[in-house]
Amino acid sequence: MLRENAREVAARSEVSAERIRVAHILVAFQGAMRATVTRSMEEAEARAAELLARATAGEDFIELMKQNSDDSGPGVYGMTTGAPGPEYYPRQGMAPAFGDVGWRLQVGQIGVAPFDPDKSPFGWHIIKRVE
Repeated sequence: MLRENAREVAARSEVSAERIRVAHILVAFQGAMRATVTRSMEEAEARAAELLARATAGEDFIELMKQNSDDSGPGVYGMTTGAPGPEYYPRQGMAPAFGDVGWRLQVGQIGVAPFDPDKSPFGWHIIKRVE
């Protein structure tokens, strides 16, 4: 399910918006950038697949995020291609895959950024566009 979702989202065109806001669930593994968890890469991938399935089945995304994300930040981020502001980070300042997925989602859609040492070095990001 992870790979299929990632391929499907990557095939979409980016939306034309200067700013977006996304919520995300980070599933990290031991050895990933800034990770403090002990799960293996394989365990993280299986956990990400489970959480993606639950999110796309309609479970409350914010609750899933609060209960399962390995992100130490707020979990909901604004990104912009224009001037940054107090609630919007510059897109180029985020992990590349994070913006690549976020800008290919319509509001309410969910996508996954799989682990990639260059584009998604923190682990798997399950991303829902909320604005």
